[in-house]
Amino acid sequence: MIDVHCHLNLKSFNSDYDAVAKQAFEAGVSKIINVGTSLETSRKAVELAQKYENMYAIVGIHPHHADKLEPDRLPQLEKLASEPKVVAIGEIGMDFYRYKSNGITDPKLQRELFVEQIKLAHRLKLPLQIHNRHAGSEILEVLEEHKNLLLEQTPGMFHCFAGTLEVHKKALELGFCLGFDGNITYAGLAPGETVELSKLVELTPIERIVTETDAPFLTPEPHRGSRNIPSYVILVAEAISRIKNIPVEEVKNQTTQNAQTLFKI
Repeated sequence: MIDVHCHLNLKSFNSDYDAVAKQAFEAGVSKIINVGTSLETSRKAVELAQKYENMYAIVGIHPHHADKLEPDRLPQLEKLASEPKVVAIGEIGMDFYRYKSNGITDPKLQRELFVEQIKLAHRLKLPLQIHNRHAGSEILEVLEEHKNLLLEQTPGMFHCFAGTLEVHKKALELGFCLGFDGNITYAGLAPGETVELSKLVELTPIERIVTETDAPFLTPEPHRGSRNIPSYVILVAEAISRIKNIPVEEVKNQTTQNAQTLFKI
């Protein structure tokens, strides 16, 4: 199994990332991809990829940071993205959810940052890992507008996918894979959403699903309320197996193959 999106590069794991990584590998996770949300965390993701044989990095700047950018962000990000074990640009995109700790960042700035990083991915021939929260139609508008910059085969993936049935349909039509996390084990609708995550899993072909944890966030049941860890990606696979009524080994094998194809790892 592959956890295509986690954050061992965040402060939550400063004291024990080594033990957490070893636990995941021993549990049957074959590869872990740590994802940046800023230049600092992208740099840390690259450092971890260099330290562990079975770790990779995705580098990028999250839409929350669109209003507090370093002047030289692009050359710094391009230098990080050129490192050998960097497999995508992310997590990038748009986010219109109003968090307590971070209000909605200016949508115009979010869009500009998103486009800037799509262009970088195009130059480096890397797929995208997209963060979308309550901004599905706007993200699809940007992707359609810059369709000529996307990789032809598999342009990337939507991280922690949620959205309307129309956004789901169009994301698949554009060739993207969809990532699902521990929150597919939660009952009911996610805040502000109109379609249950289990329904979206059910409607997504297994050939287009990749598994992720978003650790330390989105801990699956029955561990909800504690820190999420990469080994719980196995619980995500088990949830997908139940929702789609297919053998868990099929989920593990197919999602692993999907991630290997997408990220060339």
